[in-house]
Amino acid sequence: MIETIFILRHGFRSNFVNANWTNATQTPRDPALTAFGETQAQECAEYFMSLPVEERPTAIFSSPYYRCIQTSKPIVQALGIPLFLEHGVSEWYSPVSPGTGLHPRPPSAAGMHEYFPGLLDESWSSVWYPSRKGEDVGQIHARTAGFLEAFIPEVEKKIPQSHARILLVAHAATVITLTRELLADKVVPLRIGCCTLTELKRKPDAPILGGWTPTLVASGDHLKEGIQRDWGFEDIIVSDDGQVIDDVGLGGPEEDEGPVGCQIQRSSL
Repeated sequence: MIETIFILRHGFRSNFVNANWTNATQTPRDPALTAFGETQAQECAEYFMSLPVEERPTAIFSSPYYRCIQTSKPIVQALGIPLFLEHGVSEWYSPVSPGTGLHPRPPSAAGMHEYFPGLLDESWSSVWYPSRKGEDVGQIHARTAGFLEAFIPEVEKKIPQSHARILLVAHAATVITLTRELLADKVVPLRIGCCTLTELKRKPDAPILGGWTPTLVASGDHLKEGIQRDWGFEDIIVSDDGQVIDDVGLGGPEEDEGPVGCQIQRSSL
């Protein structure tokens, strides 16, 4: 049974400081970390290594975006644990503007192998895919709630090793919604900096949503330079009626968006 969930945002990314950043992969909007971001990721690895062995994460489930895998890499190497990719914790995009196509979607582990040879465990299949048509604020919360209710039982069922402590590596918006849904508090104010860390402990006999006690929330204590580039939902641009502003898609027919939502048969949940 999963007893502890760590949630980590990726490190400082290249497009924060360079408007002409080079795409790290074939996926649009997929910047790499800066050297400073890689340092932050290493500091996360050092933090986890400082914990007693029985308190360290035993597996990582990362968003498939390059910067999240980069952030996971030194932790995997330090702890010697598997790294799985999970689309359910992918980046959040606002709803696409009508007629502009779809948002990008990175490939799964097999497609990212060329960028991270020998690092990714390809045995895991994502339990959830966000819509490439984007999400409003309510929809990303709903996505995260559905994902967690499918994901946690699936890990406990499918992973043969005992993974009582897992690490999710994601993005600011998904870190916020993961934390909120695990606490069953959709409005708790949170601001998430690069490589800040949240830790939640499971309550005995409690439900998945709302059944956790936070021991760390968006902490930067393990980072030498402290919290950088923190973000919260209050930073989004909204329309006059309070809705999140649409974003431009990348072209292509909307019917080609691929899998969406839960990928597990209801009978197995």
